[in-house]
Amino acid sequence: MTRYIFITGGVVSSLGKGIAAASLASLFKLRGFKVSLQKLDPYINLDPGTMSPIQHGEVFVTDDGAETDLDLGHYERFVGIRMTQDSNVTAGRVYSNVINKERKGEYLGSTVQVIPHITDEIKKLIIKGSKKSDIAFVEIGGTVGDIESLPFLESIRQFSLELGKSRAMFVHLTLLPYIEVTNEIKTKPTQHSVKELRSIGIQPDVLLCRGKNPINQNLKKKLALFTNVPETAVFSAVDAESIYDIPILFRDQKIDEFMLKQFKLKSKRLNLSPWNNYRLKARKCKKTVKIAMIGKYVDLADSYKSLNEALYHAGIINNRLVEITYLDSEQITKASVKKLKVMDGILVPGGFGNRGIEGKILAAQYARVNKIPYLGICLGMQISVIEFARNVLKLKNANSTEFNSKTKHPVVALVDEWKDNSGKKIISDKKNMGGTMRLGSQDCTLSKDSLAYKMYEKLAINERHRHRYEVNDSLLELFNDSQLKFSGRSKKGNLMEIVELKGHPWYLGCQFHPEFTSSPISGHPLFNGFIAASKKKRKL
Repeated sequence: MTRYIFITGGVVSSLGKGIAAASLASLFKLRGFKVSLQKLDPYINLDPGTMSPIQHGEVFVTDDGAETDLDLGHYERFVGIRMTQDSNVTAGRVYSNVINKERKGEYLGSTVQVIPHITDEIKKLIIKGSKKSDIAFVEIGGTVGDIESLPFLESIRQFSLELGKSRAMFVHLTLLPYIEVTNEIKTKPTQHSVKELRSIGIQPDVLLCRGKNPINQNLKKKLALFTNVPETAVFSAVDAESIYDIPILFRDQKIDEFMLKQFKLKSKRLNLSPWNNYRLKARKCKKTVKIAMIGKYVDLADSYKSLNEALYHAGIINNRLVEITYLDSEQITKASVKKLKVMDGILVPGGFGNRGIEGKILAAQYARVNKIPYLGICLGMQISVIEFARNVLKLKNANSTEFNSKTKHPVVALVDEWKDNSGKKIISDKKNMGGTMRLGSQDCTLSKDSLAYKMYEKLAINERHRHRYEVNDSLLELFNDSQLKFSGRSKKGNLMEIVELKGHPWYLGCQFHPEFTSSPISGHPLFNGFIAASKKKRKL
């Protein structure tokens, strides 16, 4: 019988509901419970796939090919379970489902309304996302008071009544701002956000108070008085040195024990050794490695959230703190690219569109020529192929058809655009048409005599994809007998998955996104190897 913990947020967004949910879920999993996590997003988009990373942060891709909210990355990294398309529900998806049912006549001519049709659909999707878990954590995106969030809040209110107090719990994460001038922690924002929740029929069972410092007993008493939450259910959610400290900080306050008591559940003894060991390793890291990230969404670090975390994980594995320098690829020129000389490693991430492409090509060339460790991901791999074709093979203006549809040397193209060197059009895989996105987990076979195999230590791997363009299979012969080696291929062998450079200390591009499966405990083979090489370069 599944218990549900609903996590809401008040006052402002970006308080860390996703990290709070993931941290709590981690504690329950370490107690032996089967847990699930789900994010309910109030925006009308069907999914975040077409949304700008600058506005919404990265798009996290699941094994089954769903384009989802970045919080699902936190869920996977903290809890170690795989998310699915059912783990992220948007208002757009809910309304789309309801309208489709109405068109099919499933409502038998009824007037379709928010209550009960929209709310019933949300409840169905919550149940579907819980996957028969012991405890389901459901995060409500946005803040209390957002007009878009009201159908979701009404749904979980109804759901809790249907389940009863023994199976539903409301956790409210709220801001306690610190006023430095007066040396005061203010409770009014929390009071007002709880008041808003209560006005729509939701009484929080637990308060998580986000702030710079822990709250004292006097503040707990005050909050309890004005929010109708028991003192024993008011906890601190302090700013932490690392997000991976949060599970331990929650455990120190025995939040999980309080929740178990409320649900009248017994559990195995909590084994915190994974987090304690990780914390110990992290605190031992004193030396740094400098990594340049060459992108076009650098104004918002969350645009590359999983990449940031994967680099951080690999740093801990290598006993190093990773210092990331974000460089706007539009600002990289032949003159300014020399600034990369001080970097220990260069990473070119994925992306779409032609803005900043020439800067990325210059960065890849600089890494190749100057023997700086290079990791190209998705577009970053395609960039390395274009750069090599132009500057080593002397194929003037070699390009991707994404950036120049009339290029004479389309070394990267949609699969249905592949042409051989004579210009003859070739379609190698009719099932993989260029108008579709290649999403989710795909199999890849590695060459045994390759850097990739050395990293993975196995011949068959499985990684997540999010792209439309591929290295042009029909032009591969141009790279024969060159230093550029295609060391990873799709299961059918027609799609290039990994490219590397012979005679270089560490130079690798992959068509997939390894950052999505990196974990704080074990990192990821490619990132671990990339940081190890960057660490070695720094010693030279």
